[in-house]
Order: sequence, then C-alpha cells, then structure tokens
Amino acid sequence: MYNAFFGFTDNPFNMSPDPSFLYRSPQHEEALANLIYGVQSRKGFIVLTGEVGTGKTTMLECLRDFLSSQQILHASIFNSRITADQFLEMLAYDLDLRCSRTSKTEVLFALNHLLIERANKGRITVLVVDEAHNLDWAVLEEIRLLGNLENRHGKLLQVILAGQQELDRKLEAPDFRQLKQRIALRCNLQPFQPQETADYIESRMARAGVRQQTIFSPEVLAEIHYRSQGIPRLINAICDNVLLTAFALESRTVTMEMLDEVTADMRLEYPGTRPFRPDADFAQRTVRESRLYGRGD
Repeated sequence: MYNAFFGFTDNPFNMSPDPSFLYRSPQHEEALANLIYGVQSRKGFIVLTGEVGTGKTTMLECLRDFLSSQQILHASIFNSRITADQFLEMLAYDLDLRCSRTSKTEVLFALNHLLIERANKGRITVLVVDEAHNLDWAVLEEIRLLGNLENRHGKLLQVILAGQQELDRKLEAPDFRQLKQRIALRCNLQPFQPQETADYIESRMARAGVRQQTIFSPEVLAEIHYRSQGIPRLINAICDNVLLTAFALESRTVTMEMLDEVTADMRLEYPGTRPFRPDADFAQRTVRESRLYGRGD
C-alpha cells in the first residue's frame, strides 16, 4: 500500500525468503560459502542452525538457486512433522525415483542406483531438510543411514540439515552420537549487531529503489534494533508496519511515537517492556488507534 508513497518499486520488507533481498553480512556470506563448499566437496552432512527468524530459510533459498544454476539435482523437505516412511516417499517424489514410492525397499534400491549412476558421471546430489529440529528420532536415523552411501571420492548424497538451536541440542543426545560424528561442517546464524540492523534496513530499501533513505532516523534505527533484538524477521515486521502507519498519517518520516504504536500492537517483548495483558492492552490499543487514525470522537 505504501510503495508508491515512499517511492519503492517493490515491498522492501516482505516476509517471504527472497534471495534477491539477501543482506550479505559477514556471517551470512560465511554460512553460504560453507554450504556451497560442503556440497561441492562432497562432505556429506552439513548443519545450519540459528534462532527463529535469523534467515535460515533465506540461506536455503540462496543455496537452491546456486544448485539450480549449476544443474545439481536436489530434493527439499520442508514439512518435518513426518514419519520415516513419509520421509522416504517425499524423497522419492522430489528426486523422481522410478519405483514404487510407498515401498521402502524399492525406494532405497532406486536411490542407491541413482546416486551411483550420478557419482560415476561426476555429478552431485543434494538433500535439503528445513525445520530439522522437529524431526523424529526414526527420521533422523533414516537420514543418518543415507550417509552410508559413499564411494572412494566421498559421500554420494550431500545432506543439509537446517533448524533452530534445538537441533544442536538434539544432536548432543547420546542417541544421536553416530549422526553427530558424521557432521563435517556447522554454520550458525546469530542476530544482528546494531550497525548490521541499520545496514540491513538500508540495503533492503536500496534494493527496493530508495537509496540514501531519510525515512528512518539513526535514533529510530537504533530503537528498531533494540526492540527486535536484531532478529531479521522481526525487523521486517516492524518496518513494514511502521511504514504503513507513516503512510496512513501521510508522513514521509517515521517517528518514535509511530514505533511505539506499532511495537505495542505487535505485542513485542524486549528488555524494559511489561508482560502483555490481553484485556487491558486491547482497551489501550483501541484508544490509541482512535487517536492515530481519527476514529470516534
């Protein structure tokens, strides 16, 4: 709604994981480089972890763009609330295995044949699993066993496991020690530092057509970092909502008062805020919205 008002050619704070808006901070560059290196070097198992909203899925989208550009066959598993049989069936569909996809035996034979055939031609095959922290033990065990498929040049299937910090903790459990020992590379995404948050916001606005922006003052940028705790997903949500508020008020700059309104409505919790109370906060929000948008008396 506000794109034309501010001069954007695209929504700068869209919540979808669009690789074209990737902010290449040093840690994101390092993570992407490690993912690509691990795949190309046939390292086998690679783990990508990070707090909720730190950009793991965007990293995977960038990796998939690279794999597609290199014509590297890859399968992607995004629904991690599945059984071991469902995992193998989804893998068979994604790799287009010529077999009965509901038979574990046939899937494994067809997969082994495909991987050997591709490896003999010098080709790489990749499995990407997002939200891997939700995987049951039986599914992780099936994935571990796929790591047994190898030849003298390396693993036949390159496996990327991406998930929240719970994945790291799960892999520390005694039951998963065999899988843990197979992990060749680990990448971890951390929340942004204050300057990174400012650079992130400005890079997305520049990508959307507004360079050297004057919409957010340095003070507002610093406060956005504080209230989002440097989490990219929260930064996007705050910026999108506060720009919408500025548009509604026909203001080409964002004020601290607008930020207060938005973060209160989003029920953000950060150091210094009080716990959310639904009844009281709903009444206060109604009063604020009436004043902000001129509703009521």
